[in-house]
Amino acid sequence: MSNKVVMGIDVSKSRLDCFGLPLEQAWSCDNGPGGIEQLVCRVRELGCELALMEATGGYETQAATALAAAGLRVAVVNPRQVRHFAKAMNKLAKTDRIDARVLAEFALSINPQVRPLPDEGTRELSDLLARRSQLVTMRTQEKNRMLQAAPALRAGIKTHIKWLDVEITKLEVDLTAKLRASEAWCDKRDLLLSVPGVGSTTTLALLAELPELGQLNRQRIAALVGVAPLNDDSGKRQGRRFTWGGRAAIRSVLYMAALSAMRHNPVIRVFYQRLRANGKPFKVAIVACMRKLLTILNAMVKQNKSWQPTSQLA
Repeated sequence: MSNKVVMGIDVSKSRLDCFGLPLEQAWSCDNGPGGIEQLVCRVRELGCELALMEATGGYETQAATALAAAGLRVAVVNPRQVRHFAKAMNKLAKTDRIDARVLAEFALSINPQVRPLPDEGTRELSDLLARRSQLVTMRTQEKNRMLQAAPALRAGIKTHIKWLDVEITKLEVDLTAKLRASEAWCDKRDLLLSVPGVGSTTTLALLAELPELGQLNRQRIAALVGVAPLNDDSGKRQGRRFTWGGRAAIRSVLYMAALSAMRHNPVIRVFYQRLRANGKPFKVAIVACMRKLLTILNAMVKQNKSWQPTSQLA
């Protein structure tokens, strides 16, 4: 991409710092409707082939969506990758303008894959699911505090737990309504729920956080989630395989689903028992079960087939 125009965009809550290469142009604008409109116009004028920004917890969503809606290629990458790239280039200083330039250089050198951005419905589903997870965590914390709380404090904690119960129930109703609004989501949900061990929480997380399910092969979907074994060999040494990276939210729900599947899913149960009989530690066996379960779900969605324990979906 050495002859292409690329744009690095460093995102913060209130500002977008931009740097274009090979034009050596730098500017900034507000991270709001007016500033994003200016950004889209500027990127178009420059004939930008690729705009690249880091995932920043949602602050990048409006700008990335606006650029994509304007027909421009947008890539949202993991900040860790860019920081490692900067260190490899011996660029240790860090300011917003420097970061924007590093992003542009990353785009020129790496040309990262551009994945479709989630649509508005998927983003809303993801937001609802994230809020539910936050409230469930708060409820667990309050229940743990109840065990050690002084008698004078317990009434207030109980009141808060009841409020959290009500809010979680409301969110679950909203999530169900959101799913029913999309026929495609309903069909995919029914496929996933047909698998023993896969519940509504796992299904919601897969729909909201893993739109690639059913679109990639078994190796790529496992690597994307972070349950693919990675080699650690050097010379004659053969190290233990390990997993790293990927989407933590999906791994969390897959872990709980795998625990349930080890008891109720005949395919996963036999697979787990065979691994343990062969001397595999629990952690190795449970990750292998997570990977197998994910592979089965991926094949089911790809083939549009419900759960069939006797078939070779995996």
